[in-house]
Amino acid sequence: MNSFKGLNGLKRHVLVVDDDMINREILSNILRTEYEVHTAGDGKEALDLIKAGDCSFSLILADLLMPVMDGFELIKNLKEDDALRLIPVIVMTSESDAEVRSIKMGAADFITKPYDMPDVILARCERIIELQENKNIIHDTEKDMLTGLYSREYFIEYINQIEKYKADRKVDILNINIDHFHLLNELYGREEGNNALIRIGHILLDIFSEKPGICCRTEADNFIVYCDHEVDHKYVLEKLIDGLSDASVFHKIRLRMGVYTDADKSLMVENWLDRAKTACDMIRGDYSKDIEYYSNENYEQAKFREKLINDIDDAIKNKNLKVFYQPKYDITGEKPVLRSAEALVRWIHPELGMISPGDFIPLFESNGLIQKLDRFVWEEVAGQVGKWKREYNVSVPVSVNVSRMDIYFSGLKDNFVRLLEENGLEPKELMLEITESAYSENAEELISVVENLRSDGFMIEMDDFGTGYSSLNMITSIPIDALKLDMKFVRNMEKDEKSMKLVELVLEIAEFLQVPVIAEGVETDNQLRLLKERGCDIIQGYYFSKPVPPEEFTAFFDK
Repeated sequence: MNSFKGLNGLKRHVLVVDDDMINREILSNILRTEYEVHTAGDGKEALDLIKAGDCSFSLILADLLMPVMDGFELIKNLKEDDALRLIPVIVMTSESDAEVRSIKMGAADFITKPYDMPDVILARCERIIELQENKNIIHDTEKDMLTGLYSREYFIEYINQIEKYKADRKVDILNINIDHFHLLNELYGREEGNNALIRIGHILLDIFSEKPGICCRTEADNFIVYCDHEVDHKYVLEKLIDGLSDASVFHKIRLRMGVYTDADKSLMVENWLDRAKTACDMIRGDYSKDIEYYSNENYEQAKFREKLINDIDDAIKNKNLKVFYQPKYDITGEKPVLRSAEALVRWIHPELGMISPGDFIPLFESNGLIQKLDRFVWEEVAGQVGKWKREYNVSVPVSVNVSRMDIYFSGLKDNFVRLLEENGLEPKELMLEITESAYSENAEELISVVENLRSDGFMIEMDDFGTGYSSLNMITSIPIDALKLDMKFVRNMEKDEKSMKLVELVLEIAEFLQVPVIAEGVETDNQLRLLKERGCDIIQGYYFSKPVPPEEFTAFFDK
């Protein structure tokens, strides 16, 4: 910075304060070669000049013994003003007692009278200005402006410094995150979001003013604490939650904490922070717990999840994702008849092998990648149904999943219409499955979307019925063409009377709504018999077939 200023002819402003005109002139002449020099005859005149704000002073050289306002009073006034306290002051005196007193009050240095060593004076002024400018840069960058907590870079550096003196003490890292912080901003405005961050910062500072620890804020809604191993993590989280619950908006905030305990001192501090964040991310969207502790197991799981996220595009591009089809049979007649099929995606990873849908579908639902996956499946299914129709002259309707995120995509219907036109299909040949929980989140908007799709002839199935939170009143108002009975009720109905009663209840509701019921997970003759006796219309499950690739599914056409 100094070389930049020198090359551009920039000069810092300094202020000489002395009631002796000769002393002022001597100092001014010494300093004028390097600085823009201003003068004042006493402390009050100097203070007025500084507060006028006509220029920004990099240094003040002040005599101590002056009329009206002496140098001590000037230093006191400067240090009490937040806007002026960072201007360094060099006192000019020949009294050693005064030197000590002024240094204790906040003076940066002193110059003894008489001024017979110009080079020493210039060197001292340059050194003090550089030190203060560096200090100001640190002051401006070490703290997060909003919360007053350390920035990530300084936080790490301070931990490194602390660890030099307490390398044998056990320490923990806490990672605290606000769930769905972006929604808080969208619902209540950015100002309320900032207020929440400020309050969390203040609570953390309050907690760790009494307990050994330092805190920082990273990213928008992420906070990290370095503390002694003895600190009660649950206490910290409860204090934060209690502190936020006072405000009507903040009580709706959910905090989650990841903890890396007894940090491995052979690792870098950055690795400690990563491990605490890994633990915190493990419970994203999991409302059954608020605190998760790091372990090698969840670290490996986090790496696995991250790999799936990174590899999804390649999986689509290289066709590592395969769509399998499970037949659905109509059991209302004497013999079961193939009625339709459900599309189920499988991931055959080139390195990891077959990956269960239970590993990647919930993950993609939580981070938005489910839309990318769904669109791939829709394209594959529409193409396959069209191919069967052309090559075998057989129309097999196939149901595809429409996730909660897909519902709010403005071009949803246009996308399906395009797929039908490109593959020569009718709307009834591409059935759309929507989970019950999607209705409970935003029923009015979803009903509007579904009605729009049904008006064009698309068939809507409610998936996983009985596992969500829909009220009976909602069931009577939502537009659907079929209910899918969740497999857990089918599996338990033979041994659990409550499950059987629920199966019967669902069948009664469907009869009232005049829509068929599709029972999932049917595996035995007895399950088939019990469902048929109670009026179930369609079944799918291993009783007929596991999900199979499209080339194997054609065998069901002959049957």
